[in-house]
Amino acid sequence: MKGTEEKKIIEALLFASPIPLTQAKVNNVFSPETPNLKKIVETLNDQYDKEGHAFEIIGVAGGFQMVSKSEYEIYIQRMLNKSLRISLSAASMDCLAIIAYRQPISRYQIEAIRGVDSSGVLKNLLGKNLVKIKGRDSGPGRPLLYKTTDKFLEYFGINRLSDLPKLKEISEIIASDTSLGEQMAVFENKSSQKNQMDLGSDQVSND
Repeated sequence: MKGTEEKKIIEALLFASPIPLTQAKVNNVFSPETPNLKKIVETLNDQYDKEGHAFEIIGVAGGFQMVSKSEYEIYIQRMLNKSLRISLSAASMDCLAIIAYRQPISRYQIEAIRGVDSSGVLKNLLGKNLVKIKGRDSGPGRPLLYKTTDKFLEYFGINRLSDLPKLKEISEIIASDTSLGEQMAVFENKSSQKNQMDLGSDQVSND
C-alpha cells in the first residue's frame, strides 16, 4: 500500500472515530504492515496548515483527534445553540484540581483539603465520567480512591497528566494577583496535609 493511500485511510479513521485514535487501533486496521500514526498526523497537520484549513489534529488522552481550531468554536456554538463544553461549578473544578494533582486520593483526604463535604461533587464528577474509582486505600476503613479519566484529558485538551501545569508555574502566574492567594494556598497545603494523613494511617496500621 502506498504512503498516500495510508494517509487517506488514517485521515478517514480520525474523521470517523468518536474517541482519540491510538496506534493500537491503527494496528488492528492495517495488516500485516502498519503505518506510524504519529508521523502521518504530523504530515497531515503540515498539509492542513499550508492549505489554511479550519481544523487540526491534536494529541489527547494518549491518542489523536481531529478537532476544529479554537478560534471557530464560538461559531459552532451558535450553530448548535449551546456550549460544547461540560458545565462545571467552582466546587467541581476545585475538587477536580485536587484529584488531578493528588491522585489516587480518597474522599476524606479531599474533604480535609477543601474543608467541606465533597460527596455530592464527587458524584457529579463520576456522572460526567471525569473521575473514576481507582480502588481502595489500605488505611482504616479502606475508603475508595479516585483518579481522573481519559475524558478528563479530552475535556482539558491534554495528552497526559504530565502536561498539566506545575504548581510552581501556577504560583508564578498568580504571584502578582493577591486575590488568588487563597486558591494557591489550597495546593500548597496539599502535600503537608496528605503526608500527615498518610502518617496517621501508617501508625494505626502498625498498632
